[in-house]
Amino acid sequence: MKKEKIHAFYSNLEKQNPEPKGELHYVNNYTLLVAVVLSAQATDVGVNKATRPLFKVVKTPQKMVELGEAKLKDYIKTIGLYNAKAKNVIKLSHMLLDDYNGKIPETRDELQKLAGVGRKTANVVLNIAFGQPTIAVDTHLFRLGNRTGLAPGKTPLEVEKKLEKATPAEFMRHAHHWLILHGRYVCKARKPDCPVCVVKEQCAFKGKTTLDG
Repeated sequence: MKKEKIHAFYSNLEKQNPEPKGELHYVNNYTLLVAVVLSAQATDVGVNKATRPLFKVVKTPQKMVELGEAKLKDYIKTIGLYNAKAKNVIKLSHMLLDDYNGKIPETRDELQKLAGVGRKTANVVLNIAFGQPTIAVDTHLFRLGNRTGLAPGKTPLEVEKKLEKATPAEFMRHAHHWLILHGRYVCKARKPDCPVCVVKEQCAFKGKTTLDG
């Protein structure tokens, strides 16, 4: 996609939603990290149902360690892969206390040392908690990058690198949220809602849908 089109693409998303926000519930940087770890292969809605009660009693790594793995499982048992996730959350909480004085590290490399934290999770935390211009490529962004022609790639990392290179600096702060929300609600997997899409003029997708089908 040419530079002018890319600028128009993001400009249109910005006009529609100037201050996009993630949909995961959290109360501080620690609970954000926990929520993102829990959201792997799960919906934000499902995670929020579990974490709203949890984050009323647990807001710090110390409180999570005190809660313990068994009680944590009771809170998150409606979330997929909850056994492994509970183990990781307790482990990363111990690591934060032992290695980082209870604080959330502000670099991708340090975040990825924590149990259950991969590149995508680290990028989300860096973007939301610290305002860093990272782009976390999930299924929505991977689909969007390829379908629109904005950043085609065969792997999430390839799409991430292309998005970072293609996205103008002025849009980097919110790019992740604009793209994920657009992919979730408009450029949907089975049937994109092209008639209401604000970037359809810039999009290179050949199979655009119409109002009657």
